[in-house]
Amino acid sequence: MKILKTVLKISVSCCLMLSTHAVSAQFGGLLNKVSKAATSKGAQVLGLDKLLKEPEAITTNFDDVDRKGEQMPEFEQDAIYKPLHELSRNGKDGFILQAGHYEMTNKSYCLKAGTHAPSSGDGYMYAPTLGKKRDVVVAILKSAEQHPEVEQSDIQMLLWTIIARTKFIDYAGSVKETALILLTPKQLLQLEGGALGILPFDAMQAAKEQLPASLRAVFEAENNIRNLVSSGNYSYEEFEQYAILAGMAPLRTDTPSGIWTLHPDGYYIRYFPSGYSITRIQIYVPEGLIKEGQTLIYDATDDISCPANNGSQRLAQTNEPILNR
Repeated sequence: MKILKTVLKISVSCCLMLSTHAVSAQFGGLLNKVSKAATSKGAQVLGLDKLLKEPEAITTNFDDVDRKGEQMPEFEQDAIYKPLHELSRNGKDGFILQAGHYEMTNKSYCLKAGTHAPSSGDGYMYAPTLGKKRDVVVAILKSAEQHPEVEQSDIQMLLWTIIARTKFIDYAGSVKETALILLTPKQLLQLEGGALGILPFDAMQAAKEQLPASLRAVFEAENNIRNLVSSGNYSYEEFEQYAILAGMAPLRTDTPSGIWTLHPDGYYIRYFPSGYSITRIQIYVPEGLIKEGQTLIYDATDDISCPANNGSQRLAQTNEPILNR
C-alpha cells in the first residue's frame, strides 16, 4: 500500500508538471510578462493629473466623421436592396462588393460605457476605428466570427473591459476565459499598455471634480467595470447597468436617422441600430465605381457607426449576419 501511494503521488506530480508546461508553452510565458508589467514603475498608480490625461482605449467620435458627400435619408430610398451576406467572401476580411444596393442585419457592439443606448431617431455615420486599442478590438471582432460557440454577450463584456482600460492581470471569471479564446498571447499583452488599475473612492471623487460633467459618467462607469471584472463574480446585467445610461441623449436635427456617409472607398453606407447589439446596414455601390480588374471589399470590423450626439453609444460593426429577423 505504501508503495502504491508513492507511485500515485509521483503520477499526480508528473501530470501537474506536464499541465503547467503545456499552459506555459501555449501562452509563451504571458503571465510572467504581465506580472512584470503590472509591477513595473510605468504600471504603478498614476498621479491624478497624468491619470486624467490618459487617452481612451478607442477615441473615435463624431469629429472623425467625414461629412463630405453625405446624403439625406431620401437618397436611393426607392431602391431594391439585395442581401449583403450572399455576396462572395474575401476570406476572413469581409464581402466582395459589386455595383448595386445591399443590406444586412448584423451583430454590433457598444464601444463606449456610460452613455445612452441608440434611439429610433439617432443619426449614425461611418467613422474609422481609432485609438490605442484599435488593433485588439478589430482582432476580437474578426476572431469572434471563427468562434460561434462564444456568446455575443460574453464578447460585449470583454469589449467593455477593454474600453474601460482594464489591466489583463486584473481579469477574472468568464471575461478572462473569453479573452483567452479570442486573443493571441501577444494581443493579450497589448491590453496592459495604457491600462488603469481600480481607483479607490477618494481618488474617484477627486478625479470627477476635475472633469466636465459630460465625462464624469463615462469615467465612473469605466472604474465600476474594472472593479466588477476583477471580482470574478458578475453577470451581463451588472455590466450593462454600468455601461448603459437610462433615458435618451438629445437628438441632433442636422443628422437624421438614415443619413448616408460617403465611405472613403467610394460607396455609400448608412446605419439603423436596434439597441446596441443589432444594426441594419445599407450600402449603395454606384455603377462604374469598381474598375475592371479591381476588387472592392466591405469589411465591417474596422468600422464604427458613430452617433452625432457624443452622449450616445458608438457601435462597432461586424461581418456576422443575423438571419431570420
